[in-house]
Amino acid sequence: MVDHTLHYTMQLPLPRQEVFSLFSDAANLERLTPPELKFCILTPLPIAMKAGAEIEYRLQLFGVSFRWKTCITVWNPPHLFVDEQLEGPYQTWIHRHSFRDGAAGSTIIEDEVLYRLPAAPMGELAYPLVRAQLERIFKYRQERVRALLLGQDGKEKGG
Repeated sequence: MVDHTLHYTMQLPLPRQEVFSLFSDAANLERLTPPELKFCILTPLPIAMKAGAEIEYRLQLFGVSFRWKTCITVWNPPHLFVDEQLEGPYQTWIHRHSFRDGAAGSTIIEDEVLYRLPAAPMGELAYPLVRAQLERIFKYRQERVRALLLGQDGKEKGG
């Protein structure tokens, strides 16, 4: 079995509490996911985000619909939270979201994902395709975070 990792970092000129608030509302997950994935939260909203919270989704990838269930295993606002797959397409999926102070009141967001593809060793044949898709999803996510928190033109809301 082979573990793979993704690591994305971005910096926003906003205080950590304001940035974290976007991620503390599970309803925003749909806003951060590319529309072609047809992401839908199945768990009734609002979801009380805390350690032990379970969230079930439905997505579509390459025309195939599937369910994904995650659990928040660490919840430490406004610094960190971790979600882990309970049921879904991966053998392992552990996504660590961390938030720290940057220069001049900014916030640094780090996404670290440890994942393992299913059906090893044959599942590894799909690695290049899966990696490219994940990179595209995370780049989209960063663009959406920036747009939602700063506005389309990159300026702070209300400013």
